[in-house]
Amino acid sequence: MKLSDWARALKRDVVALWIAARDPRVPWYAKATAGAVAAYALSPIDLIPDVIPVLGYLDDLLIVPAGIWLAVRMIGPALMAEFRARASETGRPKSYGAAVVIVLLWLAALALAVRMASRAGWL
Repeated sequence: MKLSDWARALKRDVVALWIAARDPRVPWYAKATAGAVAAYALSPIDLIPDVIPVLGYLDDLLIVPAGIWLAVRMIGPALMAEFRARASETGRPKSYGAAVVIVLLWLAALALAVRMASRAGWL
């Protein structure tokens, strides 16, 4: 399988997981996993920005494919085949909710860093 085919399959699977997270036939734990993976992958903001050397691409190369693999295993092949077919016909959605969560995580990390620096007497 060529790299471009693999990337296209990953993009399709992310949309299929987005569809699976909303389907009543999918168990709640698989919905939660599929929804989290799809929300993160479809978010316009990365948790680890790509400008950070090595770590910036680590989430794109390891975390997202591992999450997709786990969610697909939880859902099962018959339902995933249906969701993949629907995903091929659907446009790629965006997850602005996940973007908000990521921004809040970065703000919380910044607030924690400022608090620690002020307690250490650096500020």
